[in-house]
Amino acid sequence: MSKKNDYIVGLDIGTTKICCIIGEINNENQVDIIGLGQYPSRGLRKGVVVNIDGTVESIKNAVEEAELMAGCEIESVFVGIAGGHINSLNSHGIIAAQSKEITQKDVDRVIDAAKAIAIPLDREVIHVLPQEFIVDNQDGIKTPLGMAGIRLEAKVHIVTAAVTSAQNIVRCVNKAGLGVRDIVLEQLASSESVLSSDEKELGVAMIDIGGGTSDLAIFYEEAIKHTSVLTIAGAQMTNDIAIGLRTPNQEAEKIKHTYGCAFSSLVAEDETIEVPSVGGRETRTVSRQILSEILEARAREMFEMLNHEINVSGFRDIVSSGIVLTGGASSLSGMGELAEEIFQLPVRVGVPTNLGGLVDVVGSPMYATSTGLIQYGMKSIKAGTIHELQGRHLFDKIFSRMKDWAEEFF
Repeated sequence: MSKKNDYIVGLDIGTTKICCIIGEINNENQVDIIGLGQYPSRGLRKGVVVNIDGTVESIKNAVEEAELMAGCEIESVFVGIAGGHINSLNSHGIIAAQSKEITQKDVDRVIDAAKAIAIPLDREVIHVLPQEFIVDNQDGIKTPLGMAGIRLEAKVHIVTAAVTSAQNIVRCVNKAGLGVRDIVLEQLASSESVLSSDEKELGVAMIDIGGGTSDLAIFYEEAIKHTSVLTIAGAQMTNDIAIGLRTPNQEAEKIKHTYGCAFSSLVAEDETIEVPSVGGRETRTVSRQILSEILEARAREMFEMLNHEINVSGFRDIVSSGIVLTGGASSLSGMGELAEEIFQLPVRVGVPTNLGGLVDVVGSPMYATSTGLIQYGMKSIKAGTIHELQGRHLFDKIFSRMKDWAEEFF
């Protein structure tokens, strides 16, 4: 198998599946998908690792499958992170420019000033995402480099995660024989692959409904304004079917994908489905309407909580281009119609775009995060903003950052 450095690999460590996608940068500086591997996830709950060995085994299987398809060997990956432990907040920093022209050093200093907030020791900063810069009270500036100015301000969005949860993800990937090039917030990755720049500019809310978590991200003027994670998603829907129709979980998952509809008014009253029973009992015939009502109840609860989150965030008025649903559970029939009724906004289901190679293989909402990780990775490589975590734990990373700050100030 060949080893090359221009491979970019996205590893989506999800609650229901682990997905590895290998991309190759082509001559036109775009990404061609050349390999895909996925394996059922054994060891995560609501986006958090609860069994190291099970997770490592699943990662190895998914990566092996992707390597076989691509005919290459991979060494490091961009990994997605989600879960109820993710918190985010907006912050603001102000500095005086050192000379009359704003330099990269000034930009770095103002971002450091914006992220100099009290963060508990058990939390780690995953991302500091600049929203806008203000030079001498002139706002709305995306890149202030080279501008004349005395006072420089930055508004940033800071995403933090529990150190142990992030560390366990890095540990699992390292144990599977791979390095971690960067840890990326999953909704940030998904947005790279399913949102257009027009939507980000005008204002959009993206909801990534996975197996264990539903991730919300609000964009406006091409900057991320708000993120949050809800621990209700596809796995809860499957569990509801298993309990409501008294059928094993595996069968409930199959029924959900084959016959599921999240908006019961779309289902004909005379439609029936065959439901396998538990413990070898005979299969039963059940109205599809009942299945749909079970799914609608959970989907409605989830959308109402997300709608409340959007209202509370204070960014409701800027979501002009509506809602984009993505993630595996968003492809369920009726999700778009139910979301439109609850959010009272236009809704579309987002699929990965701007990719080459095996696009027909990854052209589904369930691959939004893993393809987005590749696109995020390509942007980071171009910008030179990668913090290589290969073979290192997050505590070492924190220590090295503190050392850098100490050198800068003393």
